[in-house]
Amino acid sequence: MLWAMSSPQQNALSAAATTVSERLFGGWVRQVSGATLRADAQAALLGAVLVLPQGIAFATLAGLPPEYGLYTAIVPCIIAALFGSSWHVVSGPTNANSLALVAMLSPLALAFSPAYIQLVLAVTVLVGVMQWLIGVLRLGSLANFISPAALFGFMSGAAVLIALYALPGLLGLPASAEHGAGAVLMHVTSTFGDLNPAALAVAGVTLATALLLRHLRPNWPYMLAGLVAGSVLAWGWSRFFSGVVPPLRILGVIATPWPVFAIPRVSWSAWSELLGLAFALTIVALGQSISIAKAVAARSGQRIDANREFRGQGLSNIVGGFFSSYVSCGSLNRSMPNLEAGARTPLAAVFSAILLLVLVALSAPLLAQIPMAALAALLLLVAVSLLDLQRWKQLFGLSRREFAVALATLAATVTMRLEIAILLGTLLSLMSFLYRTSRPAMRTMGFDSRAPDRQFVVIDQAVRRSAAEGRPAGPREGHDVTSVRAHFLPECPQLKLLRMEGEVYFGATQHVADRLHALRHAPRPQKHLLVMGKSMNFIDLAGAQLWAAELSARRAMGGDLYFHRPRPEVVQMWQTTGFTHLLGPEHQFSDKRSAIATIFTRLDPAICRQCTARIFEECRSVPDPDPPDAGAAVASAP
Repeated sequence: MLWAMSSPQQNALSAAATTVSERLFGGWVRQVSGATLRADAQAALLGAVLVLPQGIAFATLAGLPPEYGLYTAIVPCIIAALFGSSWHVVSGPTNANSLALVAMLSPLALAFSPAYIQLVLAVTVLVGVMQWLIGVLRLGSLANFISPAALFGFMSGAAVLIALYALPGLLGLPASAEHGAGAVLMHVTSTFGDLNPAALAVAGVTLATALLLRHLRPNWPYMLAGLVAGSVLAWGWSRFFSGVVPPLRILGVIATPWPVFAIPRVSWSAWSELLGLAFALTIVALGQSISIAKAVAARSGQRIDANREFRGQGLSNIVGGFFSSYVSCGSLNRSMPNLEAGARTPLAAVFSAILLLVLVALSAPLLAQIPMAALAALLLLVAVSLLDLQRWKQLFGLSRREFAVALATLAATVTMRLEIAILLGTLLSLMSFLYRTSRPAMRTMGFDSRAPDRQFVVIDQAVRRSAAEGRPAGPREGHDVTSVRAHFLPECPQLKLLRMEGEVYFGATQHVADRLHALRHAPRPQKHLLVMGKSMNFIDLAGAQLWAAELSARRAMGGDLYFHRPRPEVVQMWQTTGFTHLLGPEHQFSDKRSAIATIFTRLDPAICRQCTARIFEECRSVPDPDPPDAGAAVASAP
């Protein structure tokens, strides 16, 4: 009895309820106020209008009746908004998920058939369970292994497939009996003579209206405007010119917009067969969700919890699968407008779903008259926007390796099963990463003669930078690397200064060993090696064995091995493997000055007396070299 409680008791109860709500839904609960509710309601109206044509078009692309796209924009949208991490991401049907579903499940059952629909609902539940488990087990970092290049290549490949699948509807041709880029293209080619001019005209008007409005009023619902224009033209054509051209295919009556609870009716053997497909779909959905959440967060300044986001997405698909919804995830086409429209909390997505339900219930007879050609035109518009030629050009200029990964993923998406294409793109990205990390940089250190404080520099890097900046090249003009090198002091003939950058693990040991072997077998090898190790971030057992072998080789040739500022993780591995005992603590230094001062006492004095490089401060204590002769020239050569 709340009225019987004292004010402190009521405050304590209210605070406890708020704390529970925060743990369940997130910190946005404390932000709710009259102002945020008004802002969320305004943004929700735009979201409901935007998703109406998208939901219908994407459901058609997925091989499902149009109402399933609307169900997916209602139930999963509410669950993901309440239990996810992002305050502005709006979940629902997406083109990539729709395309992936029809590509993966159409070989198992005929699209639009009752058996196919049950498979879709069952795989949605499986995807949700996998997503939820990833979040509960705090494996959100797995999303980091889906490289942006692979995901971009997949999205571009999906754009090509969306455009191909839209062609029959765009031209007024019957739908292809088989899926796959080649099959659809052959179908369009063989039936091209039967194209319907009315369908082509409706598609053209839809596209022209949407593109014109997007150019003039980018914040307006241009897709909805295009759909209305195309539908009006189709209505006028059927009313006044019904006998001139073949009739246009229309959407037809949409079933009740109220999602109904039902358990997917799939045999036990089919469940096991769907597991592999669900895993691939999980990768697609999670890759999209986390990418979109990060993109929106970069605009809003919000911090994203990947594990919570995955749990929310998982719950949305689990619940959605039992309420006639197919695989959903964050939608960039709805999330960015939601943020730009002023949404303040996830309640904007909840209000949007409720408004969509009311909107569909009131306009079902009008929606039934939407021509399929208009929907195909919208899908073509989505495909063109997904292809993003400007980003391809940018990727080509930034990284040829990432460009190759994206291009290979695109080709695989168009020519292979989608789950294989996704896994192939991820595998190529990992292989590219392993190749880069398997070749850690090993840079020669030295001194710039022009620097008064004689700071250490990476010789090759500094030479290239000086040449690029066009600094004077000494007595003769020109800025080639060879001439600029004259400004850098020669190396000590006895001590090699080498900076190690990167991880020395089992995949990189061969590259490092080859470089170290080349240094030891140079025409005039430097017997002593000082490794600058502060950028050597990690080693494993193979890396520890590599340095042990290098230590033995250096000592066998009369020199030694030293390390400057090895990282604690590296030292710990050395201690575990016993390398620290072999090396000796006197071979590890915390600063370069003490390292060189100590190593200098171990150099061969005879060579020092004949050396003309004199690059270290300690070299000043050595008497000037004797008059040069053949032997001294060899000894003093850098």
